[in-house]
Amino acid sequence: MKYVLEYPSELPGSAEEFLHSEVIREVAVAAEQAGFAAVALSEHPAPSLKWRRNGGHNTLDPIAALSFMAGVTRRIRLMTNLYVLPFHNPYLAAQALGSLDIVSGGRLIAGEGAGYLRSEFSAVGVAHERRAELLDEALAALRSIWTEPEHPVTGQDFAAPGPVWLPQPAQRPHPPIWLGGNGPAALARVVRHGNGWMPIIADASMAAAIRTEPIENPGQFGSAVDTLRRRLSEAGRAPETVEVQAVCPHFDIRDRGSVRAAREFLDDLERRGATSAVVHVDGSSPRKATEFIDGFGAAFARR
Repeated sequence: MKYVLEYPSELPGSAEEFLHSEVIREVAVAAEQAGFAAVALSEHPAPSLKWRRNGGHNTLDPIAALSFMAGVTRRIRLMTNLYVLPFHNPYLAAQALGSLDIVSGGRLIAGEGAGYLRSEFSAVGVAHERRAELLDEALAALRSIWTEPEHPVTGQDFAAPGPVWLPQPAQRPHPPIWLGGNGPAALARVVRHGNGWMPIIADASMAAAIRTEPIENPGQFGSAVDTLRRRLSEAGRAPETVEVQAVCPHFDIRDRGSVRAAREFLDDLERRGATSAVVHVDGSSPRKATEFIDGFGAAFARR
């Protein structure tokens, strides 16, 4: 099992200090030293104040923040979790994500999804009801732009009139593409485009809020992984080459019983097909976060 640190600013109620450059540096370096495989940031370019006041969180542009982290670390991978492709022209997305892969020396994991906040789509001028079709179009376009940039790509709302020159990403044929979403359409995208799948174990109410299908417990998670593996095999792809990321439940790193319960939960998910897990640390202060990161490394990541 590999572990991904969700940068603490992503937590509701996290301390404002996590937006400071010196804290970003401290947390990223601590995560690398503790044995985390990656650090992750989501994308919310225009979240509503209502969302922020009802369980939302501070947001940083993931390309900018992860590029900064790349400059202060050497090994840890940089993950977008998730980069909302429908917000972006595919050429702009290919340039931004590809540049991050280049400046990090090939450490990008391009986690991508459709997005869900209706007000945010309105703010950036994209039709919310088109998000699925735009995601599918962008996924195909992105791979083509990265692997064959000289071949013009055309979509419903964009068209390259001739050959385009873009530096290719450091990773070949392209950075790994991991896809979010729980439902059948998400699985189909993973089979067609994905190197990883990022489902969320969420009850029906939470799943409805983020506009996906519910996966409510480890048993359902395992069944979904089995379905994905079967569909990969049917498509002629090796199931073991596709990563599956779960989410570690919140726990108290100072409490042995809480740590034991978290380890048992993650071990169960690993038996059911998870290859990595996103970890939420204590976001009440930078000191508490780095203490959690160090403790997690000793208890989990460096085992």
